[in-house]
Amino acid sequence: MSTSVPHTSTEPELDFLTPMLSQQPDGWTAEFQGLTLRTALQPIFSISHKRIVGYEALIRAFDTDNASVLPLHLFQLPDNAPENVLLDRLCRYLHIRNFAALPDDVNWLFLNVSPQVVAGRRRDSFFGQLLSRIGFPSHRVVVEIVEQPTDDADQLRETVNYYKQLGCLTAIDDFGAGHSNFERIWNLSPDIVKLDRQLLARATDDKRARQILKGIVSLLHQSGCLVLLEGVETRSQALIAIDAGADFVQGFYFRRPDLELDEVIRSATDLDELLTDYKRSSRNEMDPSHELSGFFEPLFIAAAGELQAGRTFADACRSLTGHHSVSRCYLIDDQGVQNEDTLRSDYLIECFDPRFRPLENTANADWFRQHYLRQALGQPGQLQITRPYLSVTGAYMCVTLSLAFQLGSTTTVLCCDILAH
Repeated sequence: MSTSVPHTSTEPELDFLTPMLSQQPDGWTAEFQGLTLRTALQPIFSISHKRIVGYEALIRAFDTDNASVLPLHLFQLPDNAPENVLLDRLCRYLHIRNFAALPDDVNWLFLNVSPQVVAGRRRDSFFGQLLSRIGFPSHRVVVEIVEQPTDDADQLRETVNYYKQLGCLTAIDDFGAGHSNFERIWNLSPDIVKLDRQLLARATDDKRARQILKGIVSLLHQSGCLVLLEGVETRSQALIAIDAGADFVQGFYFRRPDLELDEVIRSATDLDELLTDYKRSSRNEMDPSHELSGFFEPLFIAAAGELQAGRTFADACRSLTGHHSVSRCYLIDDQGVQNEDTLRSDYLIECFDPRFRPLENTANADWFRQHYLRQALGQPGQLQITRPYLSVTGAYMCVTLSLAFQLGSTTTVLCCDILAH
């Protein structure tokens, strides 16, 4: 049997929902179509702060035998738009009631908002009334908006602005899946972006996906958004989230959602141990610069010395180009212009993809925009090492080593690309 809604409005008012809630010894519950609804919380951690900074509220439903009902089945019960709105508001009402009663007066509460509410024709004025009645500060609420197709981008922006005007933070959920794109980020200007868990899942097994994840996090930061990586289920995924530059993390690895709200509030995770592990592993697996520097620096210094002594470029770099991991060597002047054509290793010649032949010749190329050049010029005599990136000379992943030294009266930079497998 469907829950009836007020005939005077398609949007249930606060007074209509209040009788659906009841206070129990272990917190507030709500009734909807014969089901009992309860609040579960899952902590959200700040990596830098090494502690909980918020909680996502999740609905849990139980039948008359106290058997759990899947959230998917719960949200399939409404058979029209007004009932969808009613259920959405009832859940938020319940979550606010429960969270306001907990001994935490600082951290955020993340609340999901139904697509029907966000894209609806009327702004969600109900929410402002709810916060006012309960006396819960709006600045402690993060409104999560699931990315979705909509024919009315202006209405979506207006709705998001309404929550901002209330004083809430806003978050885009599941970014990187479905209809998510950066245009929406720029149009809606959310405070926080939650990355879809599939991005992290792919990065777990694919190094290239790991680099893409870092790039997405960097772009979101440049767009003025904090980044939350959800779905962290293993220690290795937690280390990837740290390495990607995410601000916040959430997932089963840290803590599962729990109905025992007081216990969730008191929970803690030892991020010190995780960060220590990251610092140790970053020298080897995630950032191989330490090992690369130790091995290649003597070869670079020897090659620079031979160039200063008048040896040919090919002879001076023979020890570098003969190494199995080196793809190419080249010289750049202090203006970023390549002095002569590239020395390619035998291995690169054998595996070169002919589809990228237009990119092969780099004589007189200008590399001034590259960070490895500016870093080398800024610290002459010190070997510089980049993180893995996609080389424009052949569309393969590489790491570039660079060393600035004096060649005659000019500063020259010796560069070497190493294949990043």
